[in-house]
Amino acid sequence: MRQSFGMSQSGNLEEALRSISNPKFLMLLSNQNQFESHVKALEKHFPGIPSIGCIGMSYGAKIVESGVGVIAFSDGVSAVANVLEEISVMPVKYIRRLKEDLYQIKASSQDTVCIDFCTGNDACVLTTMNTALRQKDISLVGGTGDAGKVSVNGQIYEDAVAYGLIKNHNGRVKTYKENIYHPFSNERFIASNTDRAKYIIGSLNGKPAKQVYENILHVTDQQILTQTFQNPFGKLNGDDTCIISIKEVDGNALACFRQVNDSDVLLLLELGDYKAITKETIQKICSEFPKRSAVFSVNCLFRYKLFSEHGYMQTYLQEMSALGSHAGLVGYGEHYNNRFVNQSMTCVVFE
Repeated sequence: MRQSFGMSQSGNLEEALRSISNPKFLMLLSNQNQFESHVKALEKHFPGIPSIGCIGMSYGAKIVESGVGVIAFSDGVSAVANVLEEISVMPVKYIRRLKEDLYQIKASSQDTVCIDFCTGNDACVLTTMNTALRQKDISLVGGTGDAGKVSVNGQIYEDAVAYGLIKNHNGRVKTYKENIYHPFSNERFIASNTDRAKYIIGSLNGKPAKQVYENILHVTDQQILTQTFQNPFGKLNGDDTCIISIKEVDGNALACFRQVNDSDVLLLLELGDYKAITKETIQKICSEFPKRSAVFSVNCLFRYKLFSEHGYMQTYLQEMSALGSHAGLVGYGEHYNNRFVNQSMTCVVFE
């Protein structure tokens, strides 16, 4: 298969589409002001081609912060795009669509992947989608867009998840997740007084969550929102750790970007050697996929901010380009199979 990335820093869609021809699947990553017009124009330019889109920054060799990016798959792939609606109340109501699409594309675990763009309620959405995907052991990579809107096949939806099923006819597909954090200490925290709807942690080990965070890291209220770049929380999930970013201080509680439940076991994490970890990820992918046709990734907004503050973002994109054709989305939360994580990178590699 072949991946193409077209971009325009000014938001000129025609400019972004100049490098794209005969696509089989399209992903539109636009800005809030032009999203709706871009969705209509893309469908007009490539009528009937399966497409999904969201509002967010994109990247190839360079970052596109406020313009438009278009990622196209062609040559040796087939795809279908669709939507699950009412995801804040009942995403399972539309799960039959995903099941039928899996059958239509003759999905198999070796050569098929699901890519999704979501407007929210991510954990519930992923659990719902996994009920269908796990029947064929199909992997998923995706993320949350901005402004509560996504697009599918030229139509705009709110309170929805847009997804594409992509089948690689020339080789395998595999998903990866990169974590640049490790435990700050061996101490475990039991969450309580949580608000699942507002993603709030009220208490940790029976003490106010804000106080616990401040006392351990010796920071003030004003420093917490930047300190989370260095020290997010982590939720134990089997052998894996799902990263949880702090969104804001809420009285003596902490509001997060990911749901935390009463009795969840949390860790405090710290930033590792992200440059070395990136190189390890690239080496692992090269080892497992000596021949790669494309890599699509989702990087967290907080990773983008962290890398930018350290002057590493452009270097990061250059290093990832060693894998070949690499493009992706800066998301507000990352999806990896049935897991919703923060401050991570998830990707799918096409052989």
